[in-house]
Amino acid sequence: MMEKTFIHRLFTLFPKAIAHKLLLMWMFILVSWVIYFSLKDHTKFLFSLRNSISLNHWNTFRNSTYLEAPPNPEISPTETELRIESIMEKLDQLIPPRPFTNVSSTTSAAHSRATLLSPRDTYCRGDQLDVLLEVRDHLGRRKEYGGDFLRARIFSPALKAGASGKVTDFNNGTYLVSFTLFWEGQVSLSVLLIHPSEGVSALWRARNQGYDRVNFTGQFANGTSPVFSKCGLTLHTTAELCEYLDYRDQEAFYCLKPPHVPCEALTHVTTRNADISYIRQKEWALFHRSNVGVEIMKNFASIKVSACGKNKNIETKCRLGMKSPFPSGYTVKRKWIAAFCKQIELNETKTINDCLKRKLIYLMGDSTLRQWIQYLPKMVKTLKYFDLHGVGPFKTHVLLDAERHTLIQWKKHGHPFITQSLFSVKDDNYIPREIDRIAGDKDTAIVITLGQHLRPFPIKIFIRRAINVQKAIERLFLRSPETKVILKTENTRRLFDNAEMFSDFHGYIQNLIMRDIFMDLNVGIIDAWDMTIADSTNNIHPPDYVIENQINMFLNYIC
Repeated sequence: MMEKTFIHRLFTLFPKAIAHKLLLMWMFILVSWVIYFSLKDHTKFLFSLRNSISLNHWNTFRNSTYLEAPPNPEISPTETELRIESIMEKLDQLIPPRPFTNVSSTTSAAHSRATLLSPRDTYCRGDQLDVLLEVRDHLGRRKEYGGDFLRARIFSPALKAGASGKVTDFNNGTYLVSFTLFWEGQVSLSVLLIHPSEGVSALWRARNQGYDRVNFTGQFANGTSPVFSKCGLTLHTTAELCEYLDYRDQEAFYCLKPPHVPCEALTHVTTRNADISYIRQKEWALFHRSNVGVEIMKNFASIKVSACGKNKNIETKCRLGMKSPFPSGYTVKRKWIAAFCKQIELNETKTINDCLKRKLIYLMGDSTLRQWIQYLPKMVKTLKYFDLHGVGPFKTHVLLDAERHTLIQWKKHGHPFITQSLFSVKDDNYIPREIDRIAGDKDTAIVITLGQHLRPFPIKIFIRRAINVQKAIERLFLRSPETKVILKTENTRRLFDNAEMFSDFHGYIQNLIMRDIFMDLNVGIIDAWDMTIADSTNNIHPPDYVIENQINMFLNYIC
């Protein structure tokens, strides 16, 4: 009725027949223009309007008949897009393509040679020990380029002590492996060839080729019988889609729209690994168990380290904003000791309770951070679980100490999240949006970890997410600069997991990216990567003593 009235009024303004025809023609052209541009490339069209549309929440539902890859940037590259491309250029230079014809021409741990530089009968605590590594192929020929993924470590089993070593690649087939001798006693040396450079090149190429190594299935509420539908970070189809878009941060998740079910009815998601690989058939030999994590220094005898009167103590207390070196510390008797700041051993309940009093602590990330909230009640008996009525291991977990006004919350990060368990997405959010919701103050602390669930996807997904998190932290510091933010790096995992999807090489690259992006922020670093190498845990979920060391480092930052 209103539409008819509107058209009638227009015609009264233009009484002549010619004017009527011109008006109708104008209206037809306008409608045709809108339809043409929305059908031609509705994704770009919508994103071009984002500056004039205010969205209160990322979870905006729309139907679609066409889809590209994750949301394309505007025609003019944004600052984020330029940063992503800049980081990609650096990584491509760091990981150049390497020719592969046969395993025999790749790096061999057995044929490579390690030489101890300036050997001595006795070394002193605090000394640096250097090893020159010359890598050769399986036929004993000297390699002329670098790029091998190596893991260096010193350890003393009797002391339950360990530390990582620093590897310098000269890009000519030689490496300098440097160890800091942090403790006294008999010390053994280890350099593992995790992947030869040809395997690294294959992993890098394969990672950035596709999004479909993981199958996502969405569960939609539909009365008493839920409906399941295919979902993902991209879906190459002309079928009608549900789009779950974050316009500001250019993040996206999609599902095939179930017939007669609204997009808003999506409640849960689960995943399965797809039977898809971008590693070439002959390259898979590089990732056979016998070729992964092979010791290069197995014939080296242990060395003796003495005190030599050296006992330099670090006096600077651990605080936010300190640069974390590599190695950032070491373990003795399974206790982590930072190499760059003075730690206070918080092992008494009263001390920890005093530290946590009136604290609001938000843990954001994956299950390696959920381990904290599972371990904390063992350290602090007054922390009690508060039931938020969720179901399953990936629900939001909350600990409360009402008497001391302490709240600790763990919430998983947004898509992609990989697990065969069905998890709720009813209140799902990306970490930047969660940070935006926090008021912040001197008694608020946020811990963030990101990476394990992003390893199977093109690296640009991870880079974009890390940049978005950085921007959210900057916004938080503008409104509440006294808020404490700590980044927990990824930890290592089993060497023999599906290398294409989960190799620690992917985690190593993501750690480099995180350090580059967050370099200038006033945040603390908990180097879980370094800790798990020192303890040689090789488990995505490290044992309790590693978790206790991580929490102790966290408490040193906030107390």
